[in-house]
Amino acid sequence: MSTRYACADCGVGFATDAVVYRCPRCGAEPPSGGFARGILSVVFDPSPPAARTPAGAPVDPHAFLPIPVPGAAAFPAGGTPLVRPARLREESGFPDLFLKNDTLNPSGSLKDRASLLVAAQALAAGERRVALASTGNAGASMAAAGAALGLEVVLFVPGSAPRAKLLQSLLYGARVVPVRGTYDDAFGLSIEYTAACGGVNRNTAFNPFTIEGKKTVSLEIWNQLGGRVPDVVYVPTGDGVIIAGVHKGFADLVAAGRAERLPVLVAVQASGSDAIARSFREGRDVTLAGTSTVADSLAVRSPANGRMALRCLAQSGGRAVEVDDAAIGQAQLELCRGSGLFVEPSSAAAWAGFLADRRNLDRRSTVVVLLTGTGFKDVKAAERLAAMPEPCEPRLAAALDLLDREYGAGRG
Repeated sequence: MSTRYACADCGVGFATDAVVYRCPRCGAEPPSGGFARGILSVVFDPSPPAARTPAGAPVDPHAFLPIPVPGAAAFPAGGTPLVRPARLREESGFPDLFLKNDTLNPSGSLKDRASLLVAAQALAAGERRVALASTGNAGASMAAAGAALGLEVVLFVPGSAPRAKLLQSLLYGARVVPVRGTYDDAFGLSIEYTAACGGVNRNTAFNPFTIEGKKTVSLEIWNQLGGRVPDVVYVPTGDGVIIAGVHKGFADLVAAGRAERLPVLVAVQASGSDAIARSFREGRDVTLAGTSTVADSLAVRSPANGRMALRCLAQSGGRAVEVDDAAIGQAQLELCRGSGLFVEPSSAAAWAGFLADRRNLDRRSTVVVLLTGTGFKDVKAAERLAAMPEPCEPRLAAALDLLDREYGAGRG
């Protein structure tokens, strides 16, 4: 089945049933100090009956994808809850606040949505190998999808990636290649590997199906709000692919005649890895000399999808917010203790971004904060937020003393 693509930079359009990555016209041109060019977008066709469901009926997210997804039953990505956090609503003063809990995907990450579609792409192309670079989540996600659907996964990672995420990938059976360098180094090496050894490359932004897979989160949000577009969505942002996927999902709903507008998108970045936020603020492509943040999933020196992410912000009337590691840690604690959700630092950044930006919102707004990864992927980061008390003697008096000493609540 042929898929139609359009270049986000030069506008060239074409249709093919082959696996393609960058624009054939401008994608091969090296960027001159700016973000990568030639990122392709899949052109949505609203004509199939499944995409034209009656007004008022929920949409089928898979009907909005460019190819069938036969592996969905074996690897059920998506279908995650839209949480109504009663305590956080009251504390924040936003009664129509929601948390999209994508930590409940099979591998614990929103990136399972993209991995499922890339796995389907590989199977449709007759390929049995998928290669990619990752700081952890995308790699674990693709490894999980590969295990479920019988694909070999070759994963290139920076040596500093969290060990829990790397262990997850190894347990799923991926061939993990740690690289002495940054994510950007691993990204380039994975592309060289695919060119030399074959298979499908899953790299975010490089493979346009990653954006397509991630857009299903927006279609689900629309369904879960009863066919309503939220006013604002807070998106943790590193390389810019998730925010492009969120934008694409709502844009496709508009193209299908199901929605009349886009939500305002807010890109939340760690202040130690803020290339997109700075680019949006300064009106130029800003690449970083280095990154430093507890939110490893957001640590990107030169965002692979930076140019498209900036367009998505502009088209949605959105903005960018930066939060520091202290705010991220505090947000992680608040989500745990105020909603019962344990998320990794990158997801906590989205909540921190909402807290920092809420003065710009009408309190009657429908707000969605996107939580993209479980905290169990990076327990080491959480260890900085809470300390385990030393064991007490097995006597009630000793237990009460501990409770008094540590929590000030020994005797109620």
